[in-house]
Order: sequence, then structure tokens, then C-alpha cells
Amino acid sequence: MNLPVVLLLAVSVFELLLLAVLVAFFFRLKRSEALLSALQEKQQTLLAKLRFNEELERELVSTFERRQTELAALEQALSARAQELGKLLTQAEKAARSPRLLREIVLEGRRAGRTPRELASSTGLSIEEVELLLEEAS
Repeated sequence: MNLPVVLLLAVSVFELLLLAVLVAFFFRLKRSEALLSALQEKQQTLLAKLRFNEELERELVSTFERRQTELAALEQALSARAQELGKLLTQAEKAARSPRLLREIVLEGRRAGRTPRELASSTGLSIEEVELLLEEAS
């Protein structure tokens, strides 16, 4: 074989080899692009989920703050109500110990058939005081 044919054959084989390397590089590049694209999609999905979680957390915090404010207001209202009820209870106890009311209770109890001992224990008066109120009413 002569030299130009061998040289031409060597260059052709070299060109085929380069073409094979180029095709292999092209397929690896395509595979890398596909992998990169999939990673970008997953990253976008993750970022969307993070934004959603951030929004949920913000809503949770604002709801919690609002509930805390409502609870503080309810606590103040409850304290005020407790003080008011305490005052009313004190007034009711004073009214329950009034002589006129005790007299009415004793007289109503006597009409209902209760004994002076029962009336004394329910009103907190002594038996003698109950008997005195009954005598005054007769």
C-alpha cells in the first residue's frame, strides 16, 4: 500500500474515533442536562413548599398572637366579673342577715311546719331568738 492511502485511512479512522467521542460526549451532555433539569424542578418544588410552610407559620403566629390577646382580654373581664360577683355575694350575705329577712324566714318556716330547732339551725339564730320572733308574730 502506498503512503497516501495509509495516511488517508489513518485520518479517516481518527475522524471516526473523534466522531464516536463526540457522539458519546453529546449523549453525556444530554443526560447531564436532563439531570440538571430534574434537579431544578425539584428545587422549585422545594422552594414552593418552603414558601407555603412559611405562610402557614406566619398564619399560625398571627393566630396565636390574636388568641393570646383575646385570652388576656377575657382574663381581665373574668377578673372584673369575679370582683363584681364577690361584692354581690357580700351584699347578699348582709341582706340575708337582716332582721326583717330573718323574721320572714322564721315565720314562713313555722307556717311550713318546721320546728324552732330546725329554724334556728337553718337561720343561724339561737332557739330562744327563734321562739321570741314567733311570739312577737303571734
